[in-house]
Amino acid sequence: MKHLSFYFRLAVAVAAVVTLSGCGEKKSSSKVSGDALSVSVEHPQVRSVMIHKSYPGYTYANAKADIVGRVNGTILTRPYSGGDYVAKGTVLFTIDPSQYADAVRQAEAALATANSQYEYASRQYEAMKLALESDAVSAMDVVQARSNMEQARASIKRSEAALADSRTNLSYCTVRAPFAGRMSGATLDPGAYVSGGGAPVTLATIYDDSKIVVVFNVEDSQYQHVLATQADNDTIYNNIPVSFPDEGNSVYSAALTYTAPAIDKSTGTFTLKASIPNTRGLLRDGMYVTVNLPVGVVDNAVLVKDSSIGTDQLGNYVYTVSDSNTVVYTPIKTGELFEDSLRIVTDGISKDSRYVTSAMLKVRDGMRVNPVTSNAGVK
Repeated sequence: MKHLSFYFRLAVAVAAVVTLSGCGEKKSSSKVSGDALSVSVEHPQVRSVMIHKSYPGYTYANAKADIVGRVNGTILTRPYSGGDYVAKGTVLFTIDPSQYADAVRQAEAALATANSQYEYASRQYEAMKLALESDAVSAMDVVQARSNMEQARASIKRSEAALADSRTNLSYCTVRAPFAGRMSGATLDPGAYVSGGGAPVTLATIYDDSKIVVVFNVEDSQYQHVLATQADNDTIYNNIPVSFPDEGNSVYSAALTYTAPAIDKSTGTFTLKASIPNTRGLLRDGMYVTVNLPVGVVDNAVLVKDSSIGTDQLGNYVYTVSDSNTVVYTPIKTGELFEDSLRIVTDGISKDSRYVTSAMLKVRDGMRVNPVTSNAGVK
């Protein structure tokens, strides 16, 4: 019995040791293990930033003109092709000038006749005045001679006007570019007859797209913010970001050039225009754009890396790390992109938060991690 009692006490002691050893292991497991995933974290940057509001708009060529035929006749030549860039004064169409050249010659002959008649009538008038001094003619004869001279002078003016008109019509037979620009396709080809004598006939359209004008509308209430911002920093309106979805969201800088003098009462908006130099020649009349208009400054804006923001069915979120080094799924509300890589956060985190910037696909809510701070934020 003594031997049994000894073995029983030994077994109890061993069990107690095992139990205490198990409790110790459980307690130590509550600490961050050396095997915990290391993740980079940062504090949000806090800066004063210019905020923008997006407005839809459309582009217009700097200048646009219809190329028209103003005389009747057959088109003889069309030296350009649709889409060509042409210089100012380039010949675009020639219309058969035969009848108009004849009209010019006839008008020149009529003018020569009128000049000759005037020369004769003026000499006769001078002679009549001398004859009147010797009573060889009556005063009425002198009056008649003067009238004939004045009629001949008027005939010269009519002939000059007719000659100028015929020369103008002849000049219309050669249709030239009014300014440098890009040509549309022609509505009529060589051999077609133009009936432009009664009313001009559109033959093509030319676009000066050396710079593009963006037209968009701003609400009356928002425009007041624009005015206040412009008063503080006018230079920002010389570099308004404009994106082109048709160009892969390419971003250009536009300068504000026009503000409508009155509000459109039917829409409650102001019309604004901005100009973009078309240096690469890629922009065209009629393109849809998004204008990111500066509307004010936000002091102490909270900024995080845009690449650290995730999106799910509930919206945008970041992973933050708590004081106990636990990953926390944190929904946020975001604003616009800033300096191409930072996103404004309007709600969800503060400047003191730590958010995960690496291993985004490896972390999950409630996970214990080993955070490595890569910056202290800008405060």
